[in-house]
Amino acid sequence: MTSITQGGRDFYEKHSPFDMSGDILRGADKIAEFLFGDPKLRRKVYHLVETGRLPVFRLGTTICARKSTLVAFIEQQEHATKPASNLEAA
Repeated sequence: MTSITQGGRDFYEKHSPFDMSGDILRGADKIAEFLFGDPKLRRKVYHLVETGRLPVFRLGTTICARKSTLVAFIEQQEHATKPASNLEAA
């Protein structure tokens, strides 16, 4: 399995930009397995897609996502929601 870290940069250092076969997840079950560790949670993926809260695209009617895009999206969400320091506790 290819390491995908730092917003997908490691993936692209090992693969040409035209070889995306290892980066694309096809279907809600594959996306659920990647994100949540369980393909049975595909309904959660459908909900996130419907509410516009997950970066995906479609190939025909199939929901797809790039692993590198999902990792970068999660990293962005982590940085955006960091709690403020506990200055009020003093």
